[in-house]
Amino acid sequence: MIETLSGLVALMKSYGAVRFYAKKLAPNDNSKNQVYLGGDFSVLNIIPHQGIYTDDSSSAGSVRNRAKADVSFSWVDQNGRHDAPSAQLILYPKYPEVRMSGFLKGAKNAPSDVMTVRDEGRVLFIGVTSDGQILGYAVGPDSSLAKEVYAKTDLKQIGVFLEIPPESGMKDTRKLLLDKLTEICNKHWIMSQKLGVDRLPKPYKARNGGGYTLEAELGITPNGYSEPDYLGWEIKQYAVSNFSVYRPKGVVTLMTPEPTGGLYKDKGVHEFLNLYGYTDKSGKADRRNFGGIYTCKKGFHADTGLRLILQGYDTSSGKITDMTGGIVLLSRDDKVAASWKFTSLMEHWTRKHAQAAYIPSMFREPPPEYAYGPRILLCEQTDFSLFLKAVSDCAVYYDPAIKMEKASSESPAIKRRSQFRVRHNELVRMYYKHEYVELVLA
Repeated sequence: MIETLSGLVALMKSYGAVRFYAKKLAPNDNSKNQVYLGGDFSVLNIIPHQGIYTDDSSSAGSVRNRAKADVSFSWVDQNGRHDAPSAQLILYPKYPEVRMSGFLKGAKNAPSDVMTVRDEGRVLFIGVTSDGQILGYAVGPDSSLAKEVYAKTDLKQIGVFLEIPPESGMKDTRKLLLDKLTEICNKHWIMSQKLGVDRLPKPYKARNGGGYTLEAELGITPNGYSEPDYLGWEIKQYAVSNFSVYRPKGVVTLMTPEPTGGLYKDKGVHEFLNLYGYTDKSGKADRRNFGGIYTCKKGFHADTGLRLILQGYDTSSGKITDMTGGIVLLSRDDKVAASWKFTSLMEHWTRKHAQAAYIPSMFREPPPEYAYGPRILLCEQTDFSLFLKAVSDCAVYYDPAIKMEKASSESPAIKRRSQFRVRHNELVRMYYKHEYVELVLA
């Protein structure tokens, strides 16, 4: 039996944990009623999960009213790790809330004596490994470990969890990020570059090199993966004219997910562009484009004949009413041209945007160079509900840049880019916590 928090951290660390949390269990937090993890979806930023989905084996009502996410969960003790193969998260958008279930089923040496009762004073401990494994440990109210947690008043509250600080010497990713950004800002003008697949920087001449240059300095290889860029932080740069006013020149691209439904998905981009695209307006021969601004409060776009709606979302309550719904591009005859399921968007958003850093940049030429300013915007503790509210309010909008060159040929060249964007001054509405940090430069 572990007696102290430091002993528990050491045990979980031996199994690979790098983050540590405690939850004081309420009477309803048990194997019968599931464990309550929060009254929104922000816990998805803390608990790694393996994909959000609607359970098609359930009744139609259950499919609409909830979703699930598999987790890799194990109970730990001094004798080893004991897998809980049926553990999962259940998302209830009606409330909204997230609960965990199945954590005892099929799990050997699980703390059933703690997790099947309704006793006050029980504590569940969670450890998270760098590769997304979840470690669990639970104690009753009479244990010295539970008493230590209840006696502490300096633990940071994150949703329903108390964050347990790691042992001294463990790295603080926020500090590491700011230290690295200070180093980059101190370089002043940096030649425009892009990191290649060989992880070596290559000169880059196009005018969109601000992000690539910053990524190269951070050692980030450009990719399409839905994972944070650097030490768990999503990195975004934005152009400014000077480092005294910090007025953004453009908007922020939040994410670029491909549609998961509609004609775009079912018939392909070629057919989508033939039906809803338009001839290039600058006169480029044999090219079809799909662009424009799409928001929930705009009508049908003049060029494409499509409008954007939130399907399965109640704007008055700000809640999802149908988990099988999503963001939809609809034609005049009510055909779904393209759609993004709530489940896939939620997974993408919570995985990639739990923590984000926004860095200002300036450009000059010749040669093309970038400098990065010391006023950093750090955003934390997001929630998918905040993103949907921003879409509903037209703060977040769809701004695609899809094209097809050599359109009439047998092998047209297609570029896919579905962009959800936001004005810079609207960013912070999608996070519960934000802070401007002024780096101290040499």
